Formats: sequence, C-alpha cells, structure tokens
Amino acid sequence: MIERAACAAQVEAWQGRMEQALAERLPATDIEPTRLHAAMRYCVLNGGQRVRPLLLFGTARAVGLSETDVEAAACAIEFAHAYSSVHDHLPALDDDDARRGRPTCHEAYDEGTAVLVGDALQSLAFQVLASDAALPEAPLVRLRLIGLLAEAIGASGLAGGQAIDVAAQGRPLSVPDMDAMYARRTGALIRASVLMAAACAPQTAAHPHEALTAFATPLGVAYQIQHDLANAPHRTTRGRANYAAALGPAASRERIRLLHAQALEALGPLGTAADPLRALAEWLLPAD
Repeated sequence: MIERAACAAQVEAWQGRMEQALAERLPATDIEPTRLHAAMRYCVLNGGQRVRPLLLFGTARAVGLSETDVEAAACAIEFAHAYSSVHDHLPALDDDDARRGRPTCHEAYDEGTAVLVGDALQSLAFQVLASDAALPEAPLVRLRLIGLLAEAIGASGLAGGQAIDVAAQGRPLSVPDMDAMYARRTGALIRASVLMAAACAPQTAAHPHEALTAFATPLGVAYQIQHDLANAPHRTTRGRANYAAALGPAASRERIRLLHAQALEALGPLGTAADPLRALAEWLLPAD
C-alpha cells in the first residue's frame, strides 16, 4: 500500500500537471469571442482537487499506462465536470453565488454567458476525445472514450441524476433512491474517469474492467455523501434531498465507511497493481 505522505506528494504533482494540461487545451483569451473564452478559463482554472483526473491517472497506473497516455482524456472529463458545475450553479438549479471563494460564472459574468460556457466546455470535452493527438489513434478506442463520457453526462448519468434531484425538491427520498441519484449525479463521472483510463489500454481484460466498475460505483456515492456533510453547515439546498439532512452526520459517516470498504474490496482481483487507486480512495475518504 502506498504511504499517505507519498500519496499526497503524487496527488500534488498530478494536480500541477492538470493545471498546465487544461490551460494548454483551453482557447486563449485573445481569440474571439474573447469574453466567452475568458469565462471558460475562469471556470476551469479555478483550483480544486481535480478528483476525476486523479482517478484517471491512478487507473492508468493500475493498467500499465503512463499519465501521458491518458492526459487528454483527463482534460476531457474535467471539462465535462466544469460544464456541469457551471450549469448546476445557475439560479434555475442550485442558485449558488460562490464557488471556492470566488463568484460563480453567472455572478462573475452573466447568466447567458454561463449557459454558453457550459455548452462550450461540453463541446470541448468531446473535441479533445475525438482529435487530441496525445490519445491512442485507434478509432475504436476514441469511440469508446466518447461513448463513456456521453453516457456519464446524459440522461442515464449526470443529467438524469440532476433531474431526479430537481423532481425530489421539497420531499424526502429513501436511502436507496438517494443512492441511485448519487450514482448518476456524482458517481457517473467518477466511474467514467476510471473506465476511460482502462479504455486507453484496449488489451486490458474484461475482469479488471468489472473490478474497476465495482470500485468506482460505491466510491462515487461515498464521495457525494462526504460532500453533503462538508457543506451541510453553510449551504441552503432549496429543500433538496441529501444524506446529511436525512440521516444525520453519524449515520452518514457510517455509510461512507461501508461504501469505502466495498470499493477497496472490489480491487482485490487486481492485486498490488491497484495500489494507486487504494491510496486515492484513502485520500478522498479519510477515516480520521
């Protein structure tokens, strides 16, 4: 198992790499339309953990690839995540006025620009998967990557989870229903991060793909529950269903522990090759 200090150092190195990779693939602010491009860079280059690219890099290590092999896919999934965040913050959905201590896109610019930023970032994500020279040239690999991301952000993934969230406004959801919502709203992109890395190594056997799916699914739900707990004291949710409100902190933390254990158990068939993913899971969901 990778030591915590070594994992933290690796995470910091990967985060730095991603900032540079994202900046290189975003349109420059001196190219028309300059306001849109400036807003895109504002929304993407805003720090953050880069959780999904980290999981993509960790999975790459587990299947015998390097960061260079999957860097473009990591950028694509981060562009997709940024698009979803920009749209989620709009007044029609979560109505957030700040993110990581800075005004959200519609506050810093305007609502119309925020809608267009989300649209442009989603398009850029697929453009990267289709044409970035750093990805494998094989057409079937490119199609698999595009399909995985499309599924993750569509009605069966992120957009569907958000729709369930909106429809449940003002009424409680059962724990299984919240699990299903979280598996789409947050878990779909986390699962796609892991599977997209594996897709860049088409020789990877089916069995590891099953193990990686079984790892990523509970991890995504646990990560969202942890996010609920962290934001519960200072976030209004328009009556939206969440674990922290429904079960309370103690039961929510126990649920995180159970899901974390499920995720780690799923990696058993991969042996020590999956140690980077084990270390990332511990870093994302610390026990203390």
